[in-house]
Amino acid sequence: MEQLITKVSCTTTERPIQKFDLYTAVLERSGDIVSREELRPLLWSPDTFVDFEHGLNTAIKELRGLLNDSAGEPRYIETLPKLGYRIIVPVTQVAPVQAAEAKEKNATTPGASVAVLPFANLSADAENEIFADGITEDVITHLAKIKSLKVISRTSVMTFKKRDRGLREIGQRLGASTLLEGSVRRAGGRVRIVAQLIDCATDEHLWAETYDRDLTDIFAIQTDFALKIATALRAELSHDERSRVGRRPTDDLAAYELYLRGRNWFHQYTEEGYRRSILDYHAAIDRDPGFALAWASIAGAHTELCIGGSVGKPPEEAIALAKKAATHALEIDQELGEAHSISALIQFAFDFDWAGAERSSLRALELSLGSAQAHQHYGWPCSSLGRHDDALRQLRRARELDPILIPTDVVTHLLRAGRIGEALEEARASARQQPGTPRCHSVLGWALIFSGEEAAGIASLERAVALSPGATLFLSQLGQACAFGG
Repeated sequence: MEQLITKVSCTTTERPIQKFDLYTAVLERSGDIVSREELRPLLWSPDTFVDFEHGLNTAIKELRGLLNDSAGEPRYIETLPKLGYRIIVPVTQVAPVQAAEAKEKNATTPGASVAVLPFANLSADAENEIFADGITEDVITHLAKIKSLKVISRTSVMTFKKRDRGLREIGQRLGASTLLEGSVRRAGGRVRIVAQLIDCATDEHLWAETYDRDLTDIFAIQTDFALKIATALRAELSHDERSRVGRRPTDDLAAYELYLRGRNWFHQYTEEGYRRSILDYHAAIDRDPGFALAWASIAGAHTELCIGGSVGKPPEEAIALAKKAATHALEIDQELGEAHSISALIQFAFDFDWAGAERSSLRALELSLGSAQAHQHYGWPCSSLGRHDDALRQLRRARELDPILIPTDVVTHLLRAGRIGEALEEARASARQQPGTPRCHSVLGWALIFSGEEAAGIASLERAVALSPGATLFLSQLGQACAFGG
């Protein structure tokens, strides 16, 4: 059972060190019986008087909880009455966090990187622009499930929708060695999609195909894209990856189109956009209550409204709606990476449950290692736990997968880690690249304040408030900065 000790070490940082010692002692004795008396000194010193039996039972129960194990039907930890405990599977000890990344690094070759450029809408109806963008994003999502590929995220590729640069320059800017480009023409119940995979260095066409199908075949086309690209790039797929890539999100095409419309609103990253996205997502699940991805997206929109301070109602109500939607998504589909990722964000932002957020993030990455969002959501609890190197590794990986993503998370963590000079440099670059984005100015404000430039820092925070006057997030930060400066 590779990484068993890693899972425990990653989720027990906030616990007393005695419990971690106990956990390690049990795990390291794989196959051996560890008596209860042997474990006593790992929890308490000899002169401490406590209910030993209750305390040890509680500690073992917590360990089982971290491993999703059961006393009645043990997969990992066997209880031997009156004797002690025994690990019943092989254990390999590896460094926290780095183990999963080592797999990723070994599986990904330098040439196995791809960016899916926005598909051009050739339909007469401009409304089909949303449909074309939806195909782009869904192909990206499929490819991100393949661990041996590096896939650039939607946020970055959409900046090149106008095709105002050459393919080689776009590839360099995105950090991708290959580009997938194509077009979509829709008429009635038919769709024609032309796609080609191009090597950025040589302009060689690695794969090209034209699909002329019924609109109901759209999911099969997206799956075929992902599998053909993986083959062209010599990327290996496991049986589980192939199965996840081929899974249909819904059988209701009208529900899917409502979902695409909602996602289009969500990607405007505004209060109005989030609210409108929720309406369309709900319309989608009204047609298909089993549409797990739409449920996860509802959770994401409510969460973003809360985090941005624009919820417009008692936040407890919105948080409850987010939790309910995320839970329902996972009840429908336990293998939906997006649902685990948004659950991690909810656990982190609202419950302050670092261990739970980490478990959800690890599961999200297991299902979709190429997801920039999953790496980002994992970096946040690592940061809160003071695991600076782990946090920066995850946040920088997120930025590598989404290179034009605003790098404010990296700045924030550099500030937490006390690396003020690096943070200020990154913050200034972020504000130059995205001058109209309030979050860039807020992190720049804090970097300036911590560098001793309080007046400039407060001015930057005021700029963030001016750019987003309805968001309490930036108002509260400005108030805190003013108090901080006296």
